[in-house]
Amino acid sequence: MTALQTPEQVGVGERFSRWANRHRKWLFAGPSIAFTVLLLAIPLGWTLFLSFTDAKRSVRRKFDFNGLENYLGVLTDTERFWPAVWRTFAFTGGALLFELILGMIIALLLWKPFRGQGAVRTIILLPLVATPVAVGMMWRLLFEPNIGFINEMLGWVGIPPQPWLADPSTSLATLTFVDIWQWTPMVALILLAGLTSLSEEPQEAAKVDGANGWQRFWYVTVPLMRPVIVAAVLLRGIDALKTFDILYATKGKGGGAFHDVETLNVYAYGLSFDYNEYGVASAVLILFFLLILAVIWVLQMQRKGRES
Repeated sequence: MTALQTPEQVGVGERFSRWANRHRKWLFAGPSIAFTVLLLAIPLGWTLFLSFTDAKRSVRRKFDFNGLENYLGVLTDTERFWPAVWRTFAFTGGALLFELILGMIIALLLWKPFRGQGAVRTIILLPLVATPVAVGMMWRLLFEPNIGFINEMLGWVGIPPQPWLADPSTSLATLTFVDIWQWTPMVALILLAGLTSLSEEPQEAAKVDGANGWQRFWYVTVPLMRPVIVAAVLLRGIDALKTFDILYATKGKGGGAFHDVETLNVYAYGLSFDYNEYGVASAVLILFFLLILAVIWVLQMQRKGRES
C-alpha cells in the first residue's frame, strides 16, 4: 500500500482483481460474443417482425400486422411448402449419408502414410477450392442434354441423352450428387483429423485378440470416432439444410424451373423476389430456423443419450 492509497482503496482493488481472475475468460470473449449476438439478433428480429405483417414490395412503407395469418397460410400450403420440407430433408439426408460413407472411406485410405500421399490429398481437396456457384455452373454444363459431356459419354455406350436437370424425377438426385461431389472432401478431412488423433493401442489389442479388419473398424474405430462423426454430421448437416447456391446456379436463370427441386430456401427466395411476399417469406424462414434448431436439439439429445 502506497502513501496515496487508503485501506478501503486497496481492498476494492484486490476484490476487483480476484473477480477479474475468476471471470477472465468472459472478459476476453465477451466483446466477440456480444458482436456475434448483435449480428444474429438484428436480422433475426427483423425477419420475425416481418413474419407478422403483410409486407410486400411497394411504395407503401407502412406494414399492417396480420397476426399468425402468414404462418397459418404457410402451414396449410400442401402444394409447395410441405413438398419443399420433404425435398429439404431428402436432399440433406441423401447428401449427408453418402458424404459420411465416402468421407470415411477416403479418410481410412489416407490414414496410413504412403508414397504420394500429399499429392493425393491435394487432388481430393480440389472440389473445395471452387465456390458452390461455380461448381453449379460447371455441372450444369456437364449435364446439358445436347452438348454436355455426361450425355456424350453415355452415347459412347449406346445410351440416349438424359434430361438430368430438366426431368423432375432425376433433378433432385442429380443436384444431390453435385453436393456430394463438392463436400465429401470436407467430411473426409474432418474424419481424417479424428483418425490421426486416435491411439494405436486399442487397434493393436484387438489385432492380438484375433479381430479382423472389419471387426477392428466397426467395434474399435467407429466407437472411438463417434464424437468426431457427430461433429461432422452437425456441421455438414446444417450446411446442407440451407443449401441454395448450387440449386440456384444449376436450375435458376435458364437452368430450368425451380419447383421440382424447391427446398425451403428456394421456396422463401421465390416468395420474396418472384412474388414480393416478404411477410410470407419471413414466416417460412422463421419456421425453417425453428426446424434447424429442432434437428440440432435431437442430435444433441442422441449424443448425450449415447454418452450416458
